[in-house]
Amino acid sequence: MKILLVEDEPPLASFVKKGFAHEGYDLTVAYDGRTGWSLYEQQPYDLVILDVNLPYVNGVELCRRIRAHSRRVPVLLLTALDSLDDKEAGFAAGADDYLVKPFEFRELLMRARALTQRYAAASGERRELRMADLVLDLDAKTVARAGQRIALTTREYSLLEHLLRNRGRVVSRVDIAERVWDLDFDTTTNVIDVYVSYLRKKLDRDFSPKLIHTVVGMGYVMREG
Repeated sequence: MKILLVEDEPPLASFVKKGFAHEGYDLTVAYDGRTGWSLYEQQPYDLVILDVNLPYVNGVELCRRIRAHSRRVPVLLLTALDSLDDKEAGFAAGADDYLVKPFEFRELLMRARALTQRYAAASGERRELRMADLVLDLDAKTVARAGQRIALTTREYSLLEHLLRNRGRVVSRVDIAERVWDLDFDTTTNVIDVYVSYLRKKLDRDFSPKLIHTVVGMGYVMREG
């Protein structure tokens, strides 16, 4: 998923960018409204996140421009202004959601996912994660490789989704424990290695190229070859 963030506070922009990168999303940052509009015109995005108080072109005006454009995209406004009039102005400009600063990244992530899912459902598009001939369907919760359906348990599916969202990036066992198992990592257990082994048998053993790789002492990474 490609996200455009227009935010003039570098520390906050960096915080949000790192958060989405950790979840496997591609986020581009613009630090003023004029640059944000230029980037928006250059390529399609799956989500636009706008600060309201921006240099040159404010977030509300930028939202109006986006809504006047032919492309449909969800827009989420970030602002320290939480009065009812401020929110009314944002929604009147065409914003889909409104998040008041300060906020927890987890809430921003949940709202971002909800918005993109809603737009995908309205357009009839399938939400998928792909690598080589591997396809994970986020709506049907199915997995196939080379057109062959592969049965996964709920935990195996969640592990594969996390690895795919972070493809090309080494994911540590601690990260997997926190994101997939939602527990503190116990260094005495090899449960994560066992489940990675299950995935390899189902996804890699009878197919080429191999997609799940071990980085000794660091974790796992999904890449082609």
